[in-house]
Amino acid sequence: MDVRAFVDGEEIRLNEFVVKILGGTIVGAVSSLRGVKEDWKEIKIEVRRACKA
Repeated sequence: MDVRAFVDGEEIRLNEFVVKILGGTIVGAVSSLRGVKEDWKEIKIEVRRACKA
């Protein structure tokens, strides 16, 4: 499994443990959603900090 993380456009190095934890958690959560095909090829997740008004 290839897992990469970027913060503000800069790639953050992930060790093997973090790759397994993040990858497994994301794949498990997304795969359980309705409409997600079993033969998916890529999952992308984008998280943005909410701006305070």
